[in-house]
Amino acid sequence: MRTTVTCKVCRRLRMSVCGREKCAFKRKPYPPGVHGKSFRRAGSEFGTQLMEKQKVKFLYGLRERQFRNYIADALKQKAMTTSEAVLNALETRLDNVVYRLGFAPTRAAARQLTNHGHIFVKRKGLANFTRVTIPSYKLRIGDEVRIRPESLKKGPFGNLEILIKKHMPPVWLELDREGYSGKVLAHPTSGEDISKGYNISAIVEYYSR
Repeated sequence: MRTTVTCKVCRRLRMSVCGREKCAFKRKPYPPGVHGKSFRRAGSEFGTQLMEKQKVKFLYGLRERQFRNYIADALKQKAMTTSEAVLNALETRLDNVVYRLGFAPTRAAARQLTNHGHIFVKRKGLANFTRVTIPSYKLRIGDEVRIRPESLKKGPFGNLEILIKKHMPPVWLELDREGYSGKVLAHPTSGEDISKGYNISAIVEYYSR
């Protein structure tokens, strides 16, 4: 079942997870309903962990099984901390990188662009770009992403030339504004405020119960 995000979800989670510029949470930063403004939740530890998990699921547009697999893989590896591994798995998804490069206004839009074949990827060491239509495709350091040249003339990218001029991607990504392409330079780190607004450690604890 696909995860659908509405501003009502954002207000319930007390965080804008839809990615929309005019998210209702920014105007009404409290839960929906007649008692929303006066709502106070002390919350158990489990309830807090559950809310943190829901925030990230909706933020990145993940299904429960996908998210659980990311946590399981992060717990198995030894190269970095579990929290860093989870963050790396989420941020290096192709749809997220397309969003971070400024090629789409939201992660949901980036997923759609990828599904429709507008995004090409070149693996490090290979000569050619290939079309990738899998939003969850994992990118590695040295991989390059670009918009299909023929797609630049189409509707989804109508204002991209203007929007991309002022866009600043995270430091772990390199953006070529003229070539409408980007490159993964390093692993994403929590020090860049990427995980601001949610607690990955609490999420790991939730799945480790």
